[in-house]
Amino acid sequence: MALIALIFFVLMAAGAPVAFAIGISGFVFFLTSDVMPVSIGVQKIATVSQSFPLLAVPFFVLAGHLMNESDITDRLFRFSRVSVGWMAGGLAQVSIILSTLMGGVSGSAVADAAMQARVLGPQMVAHGYSRGYAAAVIAVSSLITATIPPSIGLILYGYVGQVSIGRLFLAGIVPGLMMMVFLMVAAWLVARRRGYVMAEVEPPTSAALARAAWDAKWALLFPVLLIASIRGGLFTPSEVGAFAVVYALLVGRFAHRALTLASVKRAFGHAVSDIGLIMLIILMSGMIGFAIIFMQVPQTVAGFLLASLADPRLIVAVILVSLFVAGLFFESTILVLLLTPIFVPVITKAGVDPVHFGILMMTIVTLGSMTPPVGVAMYTVCSLLDTPVERYVVESLPFLFAILALVALLLFTPGLVLFLPNLAFG
Repeated sequence: MALIALIFFVLMAAGAPVAFAIGISGFVFFLTSDVMPVSIGVQKIATVSQSFPLLAVPFFVLAGHLMNESDITDRLFRFSRVSVGWMAGGLAQVSIILSTLMGGVSGSAVADAAMQARVLGPQMVAHGYSRGYAAAVIAVSSLITATIPPSIGLILYGYVGQVSIGRLFLAGIVPGLMMMVFLMVAAWLVARRRGYVMAEVEPPTSAALARAAWDAKWALLFPVLLIASIRGGLFTPSEVGAFAVVYALLVGRFAHRALTLASVKRAFGHAVSDIGLIMLIILMSGMIGFAIIFMQVPQTVAGFLLASLADPRLIVAVILVSLFVAGLFFESTILVLLLTPIFVPVITKAGVDPVHFGILMMTIVTLGSMTPPVGVAMYTVCSLLDTPVERYVVESLPFLFAILALVALLLFTPGLVLFLPNLAFG
């Protein structure tokens, strides 16, 4: 295992593509093994490609791009602005609400952050918000997409860890809404101190709010239909991904009349690029996943943690700290694919619900996209808003503290996470 890890880190440090770093390091296991022929490694790649649950990933990625081309983003932005634009830090509050709503559409933190940096970022700067504050709000609020269904990360975690994706989707709703509230409070406190107040300081009338909600009804309805169809047994998580694509096409073409042949081709082009990147990483991870299980790494880690620590919550806390450190250097997809097979058996043996742990894990590893030194969402937003990274880091601290406080709360009160899945599935 040490040789595999060494080769992986060397390749990453040398700037090799992530998929090749994972694939080559995994292939080395079979080349150096005395009991495993190389052909097994190739079979593991093929086996991963034949997984039915993984169909949800390309479907939801395509659905997200189609919805972005269907005027859904603009309608959700108008609804968010009417809802919370009157509050202190109004545009920051709009960003947080929009991330919550877009989480139910795109499922990608980086995609949400990039979209908001282009649409909302220039408006925030023009209204007197500092660039660092605007970048911090937009980047960190995109973390909400890690838990709000349909989160791509939760799909991967459920597939690799053999955990119910339907339960994970339901479990992510309450933490996602709580994250929204925690971030809104942090944004409000900073905005009040700095005087970031929108011109429209009066709360909206019920009629104005109803009009904005009606205008965005198809986007607001989608997450509800997604959860209801899975819970009602109408679709599996993979099938509901196909439904999402059809729904996006119908809404964009007939309800919003914004989807043209050119925009559909553009959405497919972006989706093919994203799907190819994600799926290549997933396929290559099949070999390392097999090596981890074959060498009994989960049993070794479980034995060490269970012998050293008695409290299950303390075990999870130690794992989350290690995931946070790893998230500073590696993208969340990599960590989910490589570390889920190690940690899920550990926490299960400790008596922790893997659905509860999955929500905490996805929040922590995705947080790495918003923090240096290699945060993808951070660099994306900072580059689009021409913001120095050091200013972003300083301005993001209140929001990062809010996220860590929420993670601690969810760690010690699992009922907040498990309430909805237990209610729906028993």
